[in-house]
Amino acid sequence: MFYRRAGVRHTHYRSDRQLWPLGFDRALVSLVALLAIAAPFILSPLYLAGYLLPLVIWSMAALGLNLLMGFAGQIHLGYAAVMAMGAYGSIHLARFGLPFELAVLGGGLISAAIGMIFGVAALRVKGIYLAISTLAMHYIVDFVITHVGAISGGTQATLQAPRFKFLGIPVESDFSRYYTALLGCVVVTLFMLNVRRTAFGRALATIRDKDYAAEMIGVDSFRYKLVAFWTSSFIGGVAGAILAFCYYKAITPEQFNLDISIQAVAMVIVGGMGTVLGGFFGAGLILLAPILLNNLVASVATHSGSSLSTELLSHIPLALYGALIIGFLLAEPLGLAKIYDNVRNYFLVWPFRHARS
Repeated sequence: MFYRRAGVRHTHYRSDRQLWPLGFDRALVSLVALLAIAAPFILSPLYLAGYLLPLVIWSMAALGLNLLMGFAGQIHLGYAAVMAMGAYGSIHLARFGLPFELAVLGGGLISAAIGMIFGVAALRVKGIYLAISTLAMHYIVDFVITHVGAISGGTQATLQAPRFKFLGIPVESDFSRYYTALLGCVVVTLFMLNVRRTAFGRALATIRDKDYAAEMIGVDSFRYKLVAFWTSSFIGGVAGAILAFCYYKAITPEQFNLDISIQAVAMVIVGGMGTVLGGFFGAGLILLAPILLNNLVASVATHSGSSLSTELLSHIPLALYGALIIGFLLAEPLGLAKIYDNVRNYFLVWPFRHARS
C-alpha cells in the first residue's frame, strides 16, 4: 500500500535523515501546502481573514512556545508579553523608517533580548518557581507597556500599524497579508522540523528528560536553556509583529493580556508538546472550537425552538469547550498530534493487529 514502509531501503545517511521518508507523507505534505497556497482562491474573504489568517499566525506562535516547553521542558506563562514586545517594537521601528522585513526581525530581536534578560534570572529555578518567574515577567512587561506613553501612548491608547511593503510589494489586501503570514509560518515550521536533528535539538532533549544527567555527560544545561529561551522569545516576537501588522492592524495593551498566555500554553499542551504538528492542531482547536461550538449551540437552539436564556446560551459553548479539551487530554494526554500518530501507525501495519515498535 502507498502508506507502507515496504520498499523503503536506506543506503546512505542522507536518505535515513529525510523528514518524510514515506511517499504517503510527502504526498500529504504536498497536498496541505497546495491547499494553503490556494486558500485565498477557495475561501471567501471572511473565512480567509477571520479564520485562516489568525490560525496561521497563532500556529507560528505556538511553535515558538513549543520549542521552550516541549523541546526544552521549560514552562512559560508570559508568552503574551513576549509577543507584545515584538508587536510594539516592530511598529515603532517601522515608524522610524525601517522596511517591514527589518522591523519584524527587529521586533523579534527586542523580544529575544528582553526575554533573555528575564531568562537569566528565571532559569536559575525550575518547575512551579519558573512558572511564577515567567508570570512575573508578564506583569512587569504589561505594566511598562501600559504606563510608558512612549511605547503604547497610555492605557487606553491604540497604536496604528503603518502601511508596509513586503519585498517591495505593497501589502494592503487580506490576500497579501495572508501570504505574508504564511511565509513566516513556513520558515518557522521548517526551522522546528530541523532543529531536533541538530546538536542543539539533541541537547534540549537531554535537558528536558534529565537535566542533571545532561550535565554529567557534558551538556551545559543553563546555556542551552538560555538559548532555547532566546530562540523561543525571538519567534514569539516575530509572531507578535506579524499579528500586529497583518491581523490586528492596530494594537492595544489589552490584546496581550494574561488570557493570551494561557491560550498559548493550552495550544501547546492540547496540540502535543515536543511536536511540530501539535502547534497547528492546538492552535486550530483553541481558536476554532469556540466559534464552531457557538454556531452549533445557536443553530440547535433555533431549530429546536428552545426558550433558554441568552446568558445560558452564551455559557453552554464555554462548558462544551472545556469538556472537549478535558476529553482530548483524557483520551490522549500527549495531545492531538499523538492521536494522529496513533492513527498513522495503525495504517502502517494494517491489516495486522500488532503496533509498530
